[in-house]
Amino acid sequence: MENEKNGKNISDDINEVTKKIKDKATEEDLVEDLKDSLKETIDNTSQVLSNLMETINSTIKDEEIKKDTKEIIQKVNAEVVSTLKNTKEKILRIENFEEE
Repeated sequence: MENEKNGKNISDDINEVTKKIKDKATEEDLVEDLKDSLKETIDNTSQVLSNLMETINSTIKDEEIKKDTKEIIQKVNAEVVSTLKNTKEKILRIENFEEE
């Protein structure tokens, strides 16, 4: 009877460890997916801003409007860069926290 109880406890422990391993692998996959998605978003945003600057240069003839428009785009770009930097730092903190 005692052996059956010990066997069940060992089986329960093995099941619990297996579940933790699966959960950890799923979390790591989610973090990697998030990183990939963020990188893709960064690349796409960079391309959009670059294309916008090219369009401004090629279509707007008034120099004052062109200058003002470029300044706005540069401010948007700076805000995007700042937001992405903060996001990256948060992701790194989360990863470091999970590793501890």
